[in-house]
Amino acid sequence: MITKETIEKVLDAARIEEVVGDFVDLKKRGTSLIGNCPFHNEKTPSFHVSVAKGIYKCFGCGAGGDSLKFVMELEKYTYPEAIRYLADKYHIGIEEVQRSPAQLAAQDKRESLYVLSSWAGKYFKEQLWTTENGQAIGLSYFKERGYREDIIKKFDLGYSPDQWTALSDAAVQHGFHKDFLKEIGLSIERDDGSIYDRFRGRVIFPIHNLTGRIIGFGGRTLKTEKSVPKYVNSPESDIYHKSDVLYGLNFAKKAIMDKDTCYLVEGYADVLSMHQAGVENVVSSSGTSLTTGQIRLISRFTKNVVILYDGDAAGIKASLRGTDMLLEEGLNVKVLLFPDGNDPDSYVQKYGSTIFKDYIASHQEDFIFYKTNILLKDTGGDPIKRAEVIREVVHSISLIPDEIKVSVFLQQCSHLLDIEERVLLTELNKMRLQKGKAQDKKDAAVSAKVNYSDMPPTDEPPADFFLTEHERSESGLQSTTGSSPITPEILQEREVVRILLNYGAEPAVWEGDGDIPVAPLLLSALDDITFEDRPSAFIVDVFRKKAEDFEIPEPKFFFSHDDKEVQDLAITCVSTPYELSPNWNDDKRKIYVSQEREHLKELTIQAVYRIKKRKVEKEMVKIREELKAHPSESDLEILLAKYQKLKEAEKLLGTFLGNIVVK
Repeated sequence: MITKETIEKVLDAARIEEVVGDFVDLKKRGTSLIGNCPFHNEKTPSFHVSVAKGIYKCFGCGAGGDSLKFVMELEKYTYPEAIRYLADKYHIGIEEVQRSPAQLAAQDKRESLYVLSSWAGKYFKEQLWTTENGQAIGLSYFKERGYREDIIKKFDLGYSPDQWTALSDAAVQHGFHKDFLKEIGLSIERDDGSIYDRFRGRVIFPIHNLTGRIIGFGGRTLKTEKSVPKYVNSPESDIYHKSDVLYGLNFAKKAIMDKDTCYLVEGYADVLSMHQAGVENVVSSSGTSLTTGQIRLISRFTKNVVILYDGDAAGIKASLRGTDMLLEEGLNVKVLLFPDGNDPDSYVQKYGSTIFKDYIASHQEDFIFYKTNILLKDTGGDPIKRAEVIREVVHSISLIPDEIKVSVFLQQCSHLLDIEERVLLTELNKMRLQKGKAQDKKDAAVSAKVNYSDMPPTDEPPADFFLTEHERSESGLQSTTGSSPITPEILQEREVVRILLNYGAEPAVWEGDGDIPVAPLLLSALDDITFEDRPSAFIVDVFRKKAEDFEIPEPKFFFSHDDKEVQDLAITCVSTPYELSPNWNDDKRKIYVSQEREHLKELTIQAVYRIKKRKVEKEMVKIREELKAHPSESDLEILLAKYQKLKEAEKLLGTFLGNIVVK
């Protein structure tokens, strides 16, 4: 178990902009950094990182937290896994206390799979570098391909002995359960229950996730028999989902952001050769068709993709339709074709890194124009084939979400295709209309499956029905599954929490109050109020307990709290998607805009009066119910007296708040 002192060191060292910046391309905007949210698909950035507060917040999907939560949510790490990742990033030694047998038995399964994958990666490397067969067969193969030793070590390349159970036996001897070996695909089970190695007799290409942990393997055979598959890859597992992984991305992400371009190739060898040539902003789909998950991975770091094809025309045509997915996700796509049947690996080996770099810099072509030209070559003057090409090109253009780009492509393709632009526009609109109708039918089919008898009654809209996204974030509104409905009382309570978190430690510079902070003054005014909203009640209670020791908790105390609702509420209360432009409040323009901080007295008093008024109104409702029960004459007199006092209090509070009380 990791010690508390180590955890504190890690959390103090972790800088939110550096942790998030490893996974998201962030741009400066005012005092915040913004980018496309990695937790949901978006094309307009709504993901904000506050360096000063040490938090992130997406105003699209609502995700928010600190550095630790970001790593846990993005990589699906457990708490200890995330701590270890951050400790490794900031070179902090992990101190642990001895765990009990029960704690060891309850170790997270995913962590066990990660540990096994890491061990297997080391095993394959040791076989490559330290065994006679590994050096004679595996290492010789890599060196014959022209790979330097530093590249072989950088990518953790390895070798699996040509024996049926070498790895499986070694893993079991090291205490790994054979069920885990089967689950991540290192071993395969026979009918009799015994296991044997999947990757035997192959050179190994470990597959890493974004944080650099090994999650799978690719193995290339060195045999020439046609019955032996050239490549074997790890199957899907709890830690490896091939549709969400790009080979080499952990090494390429920084270069991709620096160059604002991602080169997309097909195989492991292409990635290795390009790195050796000094081109590091390259990833591979590992020979599989490009998926939406892989495209969204790329879009976190750049919107510009260059696809590197070899000279196989048939292969290029087969992949053109799949490449349309890149356009649909809003990426700018270019292609580059290598001559004479070369691929990136063979070209750089043949001509060297200098000529290779010059070639990829000067031979890129926009995908739409490239697709138009390559399809036109096969028409042979046939008008039917030409019409099909036109439809193919227009289909690709119709997927682009940027209307300005659509207009430019239609204009230029009309010249390439020798057809009027209005005809292309008509066809494009027809395609979009058909797509819209198809989506409507799909939505209707989904709706038809809903069992409306199981749905709650809809006599009244929910309390947050009329709130905009901005109003939700400003008020601290956070609807969580299973939580109580959002009511005006809860909104008022969360406004108190917002004031405490943002201004609790600031001096209440009101007449006669000296340097007393806002928090104790606000809490003392609400001493008779019981908070109904559970996360709000928890935060207020922590403030009250700390106030007894003359302390005020920092907001970050709640950002990593175990209770998700408390964590989400705290993040929401201190976050805002809006900032005052630096063009305001400067000496040049003499325009001054007051800040909320300058009106803390009014803000605090309004919050107190609103909650007090709500409490008075609830008491009045209670008395009216009691009056309906026909009380005795003495009880009636007492109830009417109470009601009159409450009515006067309601009027007084209404006057302070600027309300008109009509009851």
